[in-house]
Amino acid sequence: MSSTPEIFDRSLVRKRALRAGPLVPENGFLFTRTTEDMVDRLTAVNRSFPRAAVCSTDGPHLENLFQNLHDKDAERLIRLDLRTPGRNEGALGLIADEETLPFGAGSLDLILSILSLHSVNDLPGALAQMRLALKPDGLFMAALLGGETLHELRTAFLEAESELEGGISPRVSPFADVRDMGGLLQRAGFALPVTDVDRIEVAYASPIALLQDLRAMGWTTALKDRRKTFLRRKTFFRMMEIYTNRFTNKEGKVEATFDIIHLTGWAPHESQQKPLRPGSAKVRLADALKSKEIKVEDET
Repeated sequence: MSSTPEIFDRSLVRKRALRAGPLVPENGFLFTRTTEDMVDRLTAVNRSFPRAAVCSTDGPHLENLFQNLHDKDAERLIRLDLRTPGRNEGALGLIADEETLPFGAGSLDLILSILSLHSVNDLPGALAQMRLALKPDGLFMAALLGGETLHELRTAFLEAESELEGGISPRVSPFADVRDMGGLLQRAGFALPVTDVDRIEVAYASPIALLQDLRAMGWTTALKDRRKTFLRRKTFFRMMEIYTNRFTNKEGKVEATFDIIHLTGWAPHESQQKPLRPGSAKVRLADALKSKEIKVEDET
């Protein structure tokens, strides 16, 4: 039996995604911005990727990415999603789960994951599967929600429930911390791991407009331990009141934070740059910096 805690109800994650349907530009702006960022990063890599897989929701944000991959000699292009196979030209669509990837060991040159890994129960396991699916010197790039994402909504719900119901229940998903992600990449077996964060602050007319966007993206809560009863009407309106009072900007709109954590790692290969062994340097740091070396005496 797996010891991995079930934070998310994966069957409900899929139902939420199916209900949302394909993304459209009006509610897929986070996917568009994140994918454009990934295309820029991928363009800087002077490599070809004959066999590539993209884990992402179907939508117009993928068109430029797929064109970039074709320009990088992608002969076999797969798009994997929980929802539908999709209609992207030149790509094979698969309905599959990131927790149980359908790829054989060493079968891919490139794996991209766009805003899908933040709701898996076993993130280290999913990363390890992606690492095993890559050929030596294969590239993995991912973007997932993390950090302080939706902290405003979490705060408003917590305060409203605590005030009116005398207790709290999980309403917003927990998110990974960027400080932990480099370690998870190394743990999964990736070489040369790199992580960084893109903070996006979005202004909405009201908290309801934010909730509508989350629903359209399939991101409403799918927590295993969520409260199964409907949210009380009084609590909901109190949440909106707290949100509006606490997080309204100078233009009169409420703000919502999305932290996008970007991950990059390579499947190990002998050609990759390796760190020097401790003590093997031939030039002292003080000499290289042209500075004076000050010795610290041992007081013991």
